[in-house]
Amino acid sequence: MSDVESTFSHASPPAASGAEPSAPVRKRPKPGERRVQILQALATMLEQPGAERITTAALAARLEVSEAALYRHFASKAQMFEGLIEFIEHTVFSLVNQIAERERATDSTPAGTRQASSLVAMLMQFAEKNPGMTRVMVGDALVFENERLQQRMNQFFDKIEATLKQSLRASAESSGSATPSADTQVRASVLTAFVVGRLQRFARSGFRRLPSEHLEASLALML
Repeated sequence: MSDVESTFSHASPPAASGAEPSAPVRKRPKPGERRVQILQALATMLEQPGAERITTAALAARLEVSEAALYRHFASKAQMFEGLIEFIEHTVFSLVNQIAERERATDSTPAGTRQASSLVAMLMQFAEKNPGMTRVMVGDALVFENERLQQRMNQFFDKIEATLKQSLRASAESSGSATPSADTQVRASVLTAFVVGRLQRFARSGFRRLPSEHLEASLALML
């Protein structure tokens, strides 16, 4: 069963009212619903291969609202991207915790290596299910945006690397490594670089080269 099931859910279209198809009734969004719709639209626009920088005008046109309506929910476009980053962080690290709990429950010797492998696989699955988010993760969508957004994604991958290092340390110690700290640092760094490289290739291939391609064989070589 896949660990990754979290994507932005798309709101169902409003039901038609009465017998006049030319005059549909537009429901007023519930509190917070419009924010989600804006983030959904932004993520969907990012899924278009080769998409140019997304403007608030284009985003407003997609939602059929004014730019002023967007700014009633977000102070800036940077804040919209922060909303996407928060979704990435919350989803990924919730899944990281689930993987850690599951591996602890198995109580077997190679659990650290298996945990690291599961974490990498989960990131690949997340990217495949959320191609627009992948462009945010690798920074392609953030090139012309506020610098703090890229810094936040850098911190995200720093935390991923630290998590991998923690997972691998127990395996290094149990295997009798004379330098477990150095060994785990190198392996965690290599795995993180592998993840970033696979996500970049996915985004820059127009989402044709899947991150999970030959994943088991690749992990076997590294782990």
